[in-house]
Order: sequence, then C-alpha cells, then structure tokens
Amino acid sequence: MSAIHIPALRFGVPYRSVDTLSTTGAQVSQVNSGLIRRDMLRIADAAAELQDIPSKRLLAICHDAGEFFLSGRVPVGDAGQEQTADDYVRQTSASCGLPHALVRNNMGKIAHVLLEMGAILKGLTRGLDLSVLDAGMGEQQGVPVSFYRTADSLGVVLPSNSPGVNSLWIPAIALKVPVALKPGRDDPWTPYRIAQSLIAAGCPRSALSFYPTSHEGAHALLAAAGRSLLFGDASITKRYAGDPRVELHGPGYSKVLIGADRIEGWRDLIEVLASSVAANGGRSCINASTIIVPAHGRELAAALARRLAEVIPRDADDPQAVLAGFANPVMAESINAAIDHDLEEPGAIDLSAQARATPRLLQHQGRTFLQPTVVFCQSSGHALANREFLFPYCSVLEMPQDEMLSRIGPSLVVSAITDDHAWRRELLASPLIHRLNLGAMPTSHVHWDQPHEGNLFEVLYRRRAVQTVA
Repeated sequence: MSAIHIPALRFGVPYRSVDTLSTTGAQVSQVNSGLIRRDMLRIADAAAELQDIPSKRLLAICHDAGEFFLSGRVPVGDAGQEQTADDYVRQTSASCGLPHALVRNNMGKIAHVLLEMGAILKGLTRGLDLSVLDAGMGEQQGVPVSFYRTADSLGVVLPSNSPGVNSLWIPAIALKVPVALKPGRDDPWTPYRIAQSLIAAGCPRSALSFYPTSHEGAHALLAAAGRSLLFGDASITKRYAGDPRVELHGPGYSKVLIGADRIEGWRDLIEVLASSVAANGGRSCINASTIIVPAHGRELAAALARRLAEVIPRDADDPQAVLAGFANPVMAESINAAIDHDLEEPGAIDLSAQARATPRLLQHQGRTFLQPTVVFCQSSGHALANREFLFPYCSVLEMPQDEMLSRIGPSLVVSAITDDHAWRRELLASPLIHRLNLGAMPTSHVHWDQPHEGNLFEVLYRRRAVQTVA
C-alpha cells in the first residue's frame, strides 16, 4: 500500500489538518492544543451516549472489534482506503522497527483483550456484576453497592515502542468512558486500527477521538481529560508524578530475584531469564533489566550472554525474527554510546561482547539494531546496575538474599524464584513491588485480568455508600 494520509478523529469523525507529520508509509494530520481543549469541553455528551448502552452490548461490541482488528478490513486514511491485517503488520513494522512476528504477537495480545473483555473486566472489577454500572447501583454478595465515574473521559498519551500497550486503555470503552488518544510518533497505526475496529463493530463514534499532536498538545490533553494514562520515560512522567488524575506508565525496572534455596540450579533457569530479558524484543516495561542472585553471578551472566547471543538481527519478514530494529538510528546510537560510556566506570563488564563476534550496534538490511547485552556489575551502585533500555539489556548483580529487598528499589514486576516461605512473605509485604511472580516465571508473563501497573476500573470509578428505604 502506498503512503496514505491518516486524519485525526474528532469524536470518531475524520479531520484533515493543514499540519502533517511524516512517518514511514503515512502522512499524519497534526492537531493543536486549542482544538483538543475545545473538543474536550463536549466530551460529556459522548460519555452520556456510552452510558445508555447496556454493558452486555458493549462486551459484544468489543468481541466483534477483536475479530475486525485481528483479521478484518477496516478504513485507513481519508481517501476510502482499507487496511487488511497484513497491511497493518507491514506498516507497523516499517514505522516502529518491530519484525512482523512481534507485530503479530502484539496483535494477538490486543485481540485477546477485546475478545475476552468479559473476563478482563471480571478481574479488574473483582467480579462486579456489570449491570451495577448500567443502573448506577445493585448488589454484590448481598450488599448494596454503587459506583460512579470519576471522569467523563480518559486521555491516553501513547508510546511507539510496542503496540501491545494499547490493550491497557481498551477496557475504558466497555466501562462506558470515552477515550481521547494521542498516538506515539512512530505508531499511529495501532490506536487508529483499534478505533476503526470498534466503530465497525458498532461502538458510538463519539467515544473515540484520535489526536496526533505535539508535546504541547499532549500536555493539553492531560490537563483537559478527567483521567489519563501517560506512557513515557522518566523525564516525561516526572512532571505528573504528583497528579492523582494521571496514571503513570514509565520505566519498569523489572527484576528477577533468585533465592539462596534455588541458586544452585541456576543453569536450569537460563530460558526463564532469557525470556524475561528478551521477550517482545526487550521493549516492554515488564522485561527484566536486572537479575539479582546470592551466588554464581558471573557464571550465570556469562551463560545468559551466550544464550542471548543467539538472538540476532534478521529480515523483518523472517518468522524467526525476535529482535526489533530502531526506526530512528540516532536513538540506537545514543543508547549504545551511553552504555559504552558507563562501562568505562570500574566494576562492570559487558559479557555479551565476549559471547558474540559482532558489535552491539550494527546495520542489517538498512535497519539499525542493538544486540542483546548482559553486564555483570560488582555493585548495585554502578551506573549500569539499574538501567532500562529499549532493547534486550540486563545487569546481573550478586548480593546476599537478606539484602535484596532493601536494595532493589521500585520495581514494576519481580519474578522471585524461591521456595523459601519466610522470604516469600517478605516479598509479598514489600511496597516496592507492583506485580509479583512467585516461582520460575518470566517477568514478561502477564494475565490480562491482573494489571501489572494500576487498575483501570479503579482509575475510572469510585465506590460510594448507598442506602435505600422503602
């Protein structure tokens, strides 16, 4: 498919702007902050339209949208073009750098959330009968309950690193809250295809707005929306760290901890560790960026480096391709330079450099790649000991088990490989761990009815006390 023009969507209606931004395969309309603020003044009407649709019908719409998203033809652009699933895979791969196989994996994650929305909401709401949201009140376990929306809209500022993050905002539609989406620069395709799939399935257009915009426009959206999800690095998310209206999705600093009772079997854990580090091209906040062990740290790091050296750049359409390239070569060069700079500090060694014959940064078929990197650090204070990058990177640290919890820092996901019941209780009590996997489970393993960061139902709804008298 030749380059197309992707319009903004104002309450689901295509809008062509005079300002456009080029991404691979498309010209994308750019809207300004004033337009976003004006539109958000009318969002209550869209919320009222969603509120009138029974939850059962919204679940059916999501299910049908999942089918459209996964395999259907949906409108793309503003000149009557249609996009097939194969078109979407090629376009997203070209603009984001992910190989086709990873784009398809992410498609499956998104489709799963749409197809299984009933189960997803059961987990998010802790089993609430959704008719309570239709009527405003009802019963749960024989007790009167009532929930009210905290906002008439959900603003979402999205990244470009991985299409799968879009699955986190989708339940808002089934929860009767309109969304206003600011796509990542390099991935307008995914939120646009989801929106068009929902519209094709019968969702009111007014519930779906799509605003490609600048950083200024993103800030306007976050200020105007009642509740928001913000994806970005620490430099972006820190501005909203104290804003209770904004759910932050920044760096994960996810980790694997191996207990003293399991470390002698470390060789049997290499595949779990490799998956934790490299799944989805290492681009997710739930990828492990640090592995902490009580012993055998250098040996384990060297073995993991050898295993990850098998993950090499391949052609985008190679079914075995699992390493993502960089749409912006400058970003890859900057990350590579930062790692090399920090390796000059004593106390860290790049064991991956010893495990492969090629440099970390290289070109393949016109694309720029960073190859997996495992660094053994002698101290948790080293600059590379707790870092997160947009490729398969991890540090390996060695320290006594009884020091780990006091030194891990905030961690989105921790996979704790231990059968030590006392230590498991300490892990469960730790406020530093947002999601805890107990046992030999990759950090990247996710049950979608248990959000790894925040709970969208709790972001969008609050429970109120309710009493009635005859």
